[in-house]
Amino acid sequence: MSELVLRAMTTEDIAGGLRLCRASGWNQLEEDWRLFIDSPGSGGWLIERAGNILGTAAYMRYDSLAWIAMMLVDPAERRAGLGARLLSAALAAVADVPCTGLDATPAGEPLYRRFGFVEAYGLVRTKAKIDPTCFPYGPGDARPMLASDLAAVCRRDREVFGADRGRLLAALFHRAPECAWTVNDGAGVKGYTFGRPGRLYHQLGPVVAADPGTARDMVTRCLSRLGGRVFAIDAPLLDGEWLDFLKSAGFVEERHFVRMFLRGHVPPGMPARQYAICGPEFA
Repeated sequence: MSELVLRAMTTEDIAGGLRLCRASGWNQLEEDWRLFIDSPGSGGWLIERAGNILGTAAYMRYDSLAWIAMMLVDPAERRAGLGARLLSAALAAVADVPCTGLDATPAGEPLYRRFGFVEAYGLVRTKAKIDPTCFPYGPGDARPMLASDLAAVCRRDREVFGADRGRLLAALFHRAPECAWTVNDGAGVKGYTFGRPGRLYHQLGPVVAADPGTARDMVTRCLSRLGGRVFAIDAPLLDGEWLDFLKSAGFVEERHFVRMFLRGHVPPGMPARQYAICGPEFA
């Protein structure tokens, strides 16, 4: 049998990464993989045998925060230690970053705990085929985001998210401008949403707001225009009022996962103001 090779991913490896995504029923597109490979200080690792990619791990650097994602192993190659080798390589690549986190599925959580990750809080994936009649709206301040809004939005996001992910937010804005909404008041940016397409469904997130009412206003106005599309919203289990709103709008809980950080690392930002994450890939 040919030897297993661990090496850094390149753009030529994206097709192999997408094959593993499909094998696991994941939603990513080529553009998602490119963000890891093209972003400064970020990247990915793979394990291959005879040119066949058997597993991947990616990492994203948001200055003071490193995010581990895209932990994928070919179903036929699982339980052979590939995940541990890939995770070790990803962690070594971001060893100099003050805080490292990830979102764990129930299947992956035991491995991450072995490497010193501990739970911060839970999240739930909710999903719905959008019915515009479920999103009636009255007076509100939410409006479509403009390119000229991005600088102020990214400054606010640096405070709420706790690290600089401006490159990611700009990419989301250009990929799905119909999902980008904002609310501004006299004090500045009060809330914003982004989204992106996927192979199986669209993802709405991040959704960041000063309060649940602002989050509802933005999401209602955004989704009322996108009837017929299937959307996922990955919501932290931190605000019962917000979760009740999603259920009332037709979103159904699909699965739970856990936000984890390395033991001793202080989670950044203000999680209570993050009503939807960007997705487990990007935090």
